[in-house]
Amino acid sequence: MAQEVHYEIFSRQGAKGGWRMLDVRDQRDAAIDFAKQLMADDKATGVKVVKETYNEDTGDYLTLKIFEDGHNQFKSAPAEEDVPHALPCFKPDDLYSYHARATISRLLADYLARHKLTLTELSHRADALEKLEASGTVLQHAIQKVAVAQASSTTTPVQQIVKSLNELTNNAIHRVYRDHRKGYFPATKDFNALAAKLNGQADGLYVLNGALALHLADAKGWDEKVVRLLRLVEQAGGAGRDLLFTAIDSIIAEVLSGSAALRDLIGPKENFGQELAALVELFLGTDPGKDRAGLAALAKHFAADALPESRTAIAQRLMAEFKSVKRLSPASLFDEFQTLRRIADRLVRGVGKYLSHEDLIAAFTLRSKRLVTHETLSQHLADATTPDEKVARLLFVEENIIGAENKRKLSAFIVPILTAPGFDAHFLNAKTAVLNRLQTLAALQGRVLRSGLQDKERQEIAGLLDKTANEAEMRAKLFESILANMPGAVDRATTLLRLCTGAVLTEGRLMTRARELIIAQLGKPGFLTGYAARGNGNAETAMSELMTTLGKAGISAETGLKSIAA
Repeated sequence: MAQEVHYEIFSRQGAKGGWRMLDVRDQRDAAIDFAKQLMADDKATGVKVVKETYNEDTGDYLTLKIFEDGHNQFKSAPAEEDVPHALPCFKPDDLYSYHARATISRLLADYLARHKLTLTELSHRADALEKLEASGTVLQHAIQKVAVAQASSTTTPVQQIVKSLNELTNNAIHRVYRDHRKGYFPATKDFNALAAKLNGQADGLYVLNGALALHLADAKGWDEKVVRLLRLVEQAGGAGRDLLFTAIDSIIAEVLSGSAALRDLIGPKENFGQELAALVELFLGTDPGKDRAGLAALAKHFAADALPESRTAIAQRLMAEFKSVKRLSPASLFDEFQTLRRIADRLVRGVGKYLSHEDLIAAFTLRSKRLVTHETLSQHLADATTPDEKVARLLFVEENIIGAENKRKLSAFIVPILTAPGFDAHFLNAKTAVLNRLQTLAALQGRVLRSGLQDKERQEIAGLLDKTANEAEMRAKLFESILANMPGAVDRATTLLRLCTGAVLTEGRLMTRARELIIAQLGKPGFLTGYAARGNGNAETAMSELMTTLGKAGISAETGLKSIAA
């Protein structure tokens, strides 16, 4: 059984403030040390560290709190935090309510995945319930977890709640045994007729689900179950159509809520990113081809905006997977971000009644946060050989993440590279042509200025790049050489303009100095005449071309006209 472990650090402000996740760490000690430091620095009134163990076989997490500290005594009981709450149930029928079913599905997720069962099948098939009872502690552990969770918010002793839940569970199980012996769940192939007969009856859905569970009993896997159910959907009609459609949609939603079932439907993929991409295509209703019948049939119904509960289950699963810490492409951060962007571009098309824009942004922001960590970025930069390559790689990260705080954190990785002695040493090295060095710095600055970094950090980074570029030019005496070696004002101005418009100079001090030198050359006697002579001799045409070029260099037409000497 493959497992991955990470540790989530939460903080709380105020006596009854809600928990907010601050960071995720791979190492237990590092996570606890970080939480302790938050308390030592008075940055929180309460902290806790939660261990999340990912089970790849089921696609679910086991949550365990391993550390908590706080300046006040208000805190939730461990069972209340780590176990999903269940609504109180008083009679067997209550176990079939939406909230009760959701709780049972989470508590028995491992068992259901291992035996390839939906909750509807388990709760309506006598043979499946017998196996569950014979499994030993699985059912009892689930009951105890619910009892502890309920006891934390009531004055009722845990033992009493356990006793009540045991009695309730036994009554529900034996009800199914009794109904099975009486043949209450009909074995039929004509589900339209059965649904029409049951339509309007108080226990109609219960009986129909039992018949559907029997219909799926000998299916060999998730794919075959989905195919069988969708065939019934396509044949549905008559007075019981809505009842049959609702029951089938609910069962398919249960299938799609589990990672194990989804992986079986989608088939083997190279990595998690490909699995997620396939899920997105399924959600969008894209035909996967004929190799996987269940997947193709589902996609067809989703494309027609049918099966709303099933499609909602896919949307919820997608958001859960996005919020997980599992890497899309563990071998390469470049592939990770490219995959993330492709998925984002596709998933945006699905925003609507099943998937909100806010949920999507929140999920992508959280995944971005988990990638902007010291460990991940250090690994990303490990084989970069030059400072400019490191900066370029971090700017690539910036282009593929969202979230203002994530981008601010990324800036904290870029600035130390630019201020390190090695950066200036690399770009002030006279062994490399100065034009090449300036062009590299200008390209980096251009990416920074176009980036989504916060304005303060963006201007700081752009200024540092300009500072280095300005120093490189002054040491190489590039401008001085142009002024000394060019024969006239027209040649000098034209050469400087090419530098300004050719993405060679950084904005800031370096570009400002170049513009000042250009304006000085424009004022030399005979400049316009000499410039026009380079073309067809037409002063009006020459002036128009010059104004266009000056505009590209950041010199306004008003400044240019005032400066030009005939």
